[in-house]
Amino acid sequence: MVSIKSIHTVIPTEATPNGTLLLSESEQIKAHTHALTIYIYRANHDHNHHNIIDTIKHYLGNILILYYPLAGRLRMIEGGRMEIDCNGKGVMLFEAESRKTLQDYGDFMPTAALRPLLPTVDYREPVENIPLVLVQVTRFACGGLCVGFGVSNVVVDGISGTVFVDAWAKLARGGTLGEDEKPILDKMVILKSEFTAPRFEHREFKPLPLIIGSSDVSEESKKETDLAILKLTREMVEKLRKKANDDGCLEFGYEKAVTPQNHRRPYSRYESIAAHIWRCASKARHVDHNQPTVVLTVAGVRNRLKPPLPLNYFGNATHPTVTPTCLSGDIASKPLTYGAQKIREAIELLTDEYLRSAFEFIGRQDHVGWLRPKLNSEPPFLGNPNLNIWSWMSNMPTYGPDFGWGRPLYMGPCEVIGDGRAFIMPAPTGDGTLSIVIRLQTPHLQPFQKFFYEDI
Repeated sequence: MVSIKSIHTVIPTEATPNGTLLLSESEQIKAHTHALTIYIYRANHDHNHHNIIDTIKHYLGNILILYYPLAGRLRMIEGGRMEIDCNGKGVMLFEAESRKTLQDYGDFMPTAALRPLLPTVDYREPVENIPLVLVQVTRFACGGLCVGFGVSNVVVDGISGTVFVDAWAKLARGGTLGEDEKPILDKMVILKSEFTAPRFEHREFKPLPLIIGSSDVSEESKKETDLAILKLTREMVEKLRKKANDDGCLEFGYEKAVTPQNHRRPYSRYESIAAHIWRCASKARHVDHNQPTVVLTVAGVRNRLKPPLPLNYFGNATHPTVTPTCLSGDIASKPLTYGAQKIREAIELLTDEYLRSAFEFIGRQDHVGWLRPKLNSEPPFLGNPNLNIWSWMSNMPTYGPDFGWGRPLYMGPCEVIGDGRAFIMPAPTGDGTLSIVIRLQTPHLQPFQKFFYEDI
């Protein structure tokens, strides 16, 4: 049981600019919801809980001087678009206590049991009333701590969110920020475009494949799901990469899938592991061989734009991408190289030209509401026969934020919701082991786990 002891509104500790901040086209299609992350810290009986709250609160106000848009609110404007009203209304900080100990949570599997460690958001409220950042600091009975962090998906991606938390933690432990650590808030670096019309058929904005014989996702989305966390050691990851990069695949009769042009470099960890997840899910789901299937992911575009975005650009610089439509039977039966290549094609699609075209496509919509998930509904169904695979493996210092009481022993998503959603993330062991967190329909989960290890 978690009880809220106090609620604080934290505003920047100095005067900050007023006015509005434009949002990029890629931010206009993001859900109004919050990305929720928990940071778990070991018990440290040298720290008084009230002193911890005072420290968190003080330095949160300090970091908001530089990141002042986060103290504002979203505002709806014409065409279903949004801007940030930099009104300094502040962020919410909740002080909480739990009767549980760290041991009661085991390995912190991201299920509904973790939800009380994060502040709740009432999305029935107008977006103009909803804080962009919410923080909950929960002290466990054993003295351990959880910092639950929620930040608007519209204004922050994984990199910016992590950089913000790291900067806040650095101030809290007595550090200072250099000029290269201060955020660039100007959206013009991503808004500039030389195109006057979209140049590609943007499949990321088209409906995903349905189960053969279905006209919508209503039946599949009602089915019970369950969650699993599977570990991949460094050696297992290398085995999968070797398998994906095996050049002996031509004997399987699909030589057009791999050519000197598109196989110019070894498949990455993400491409290999995502292909393995896709393959095992296709087997576990027992769908028709000719069942169409895709993998949806969200990729960072910072280094894909020309020129690249500055390292300290602050915002949501991501874009959805979808693999070519494949047959489930092909994904299940052909070598891992086949799926890895399809994953690569989705990622490599995101060139500067393609992204600028996508931005133009969004910008030409009379109303962008149809491109973003609905605010007061369930997340869009991305499951059977498809998958939604996220990577937390690179560019985010996953176990970094030290507020003065050491680095967290665990950091990760609070809850993984929806059939077919998976995260690939570093395990807390720090030895190169990865954790695969995946939610599937309940009958599919056990066979998936069986295939997952058998097929390595």
